[in-house]
Amino acid sequence: MINYQQEIFQTAIIIIFLILLRLLFRFFLKKFTIIKAIDVNRRKVILNLTSLLVYIIASVIIAAIWGVEFKQLFIFLSSIIAILGVGFIAQWSILSNLTASVILFFNHPMRIGDRIRVIEKDYNFVGEVKDITGFFVFIRTDNGENITLPTSFVLQRGIEILEKE
Repeated sequence: MINYQQEIFQTAIIIIFLILLRLLFRFFLKKFTIIKAIDVNRRKVILNLTSLLVYIIASVIIAAIWGVEFKQLFIFLSSIIAILGVGFIAQWSILSNLTASVILFFNHPMRIGDRIRVIEKDYNFVGEVKDITGFFVFIRTDNGENITLPTSFVLQRGIEILEKE
């Protein structure tokens, strides 16, 4: 019978370190996002992305501890990515909206609470951005209408950010 005590001990150490690292990231990111006045929804996304990064790093380290060959791991992951790629190509608009939401999150000056004007010949309206999700931007117009726009639409069309009244 093979003795796995060393691998179990090292895995337990990594898991404890993972929990502590995640708590530290959560604490410091929470303070940082409060100091920088980052919106609560964006704070959640940042915390989730950092947690995902910590989990990925810990998984790779645990795989190395247990002797998983990285060539086999690479083949497995590339197969998963290929399957996901086929699924996303079948739903191209979903992928473009998801990508657009990431771009909006990191690079677009439009934020929740901003008053904007959509400059489009068919959709010319002014309103306040109520929420930005992974697929949609929710706007409440000055007329009281609630409008939902795909995030890819926001990137492809002209958006003017107006001064707050």
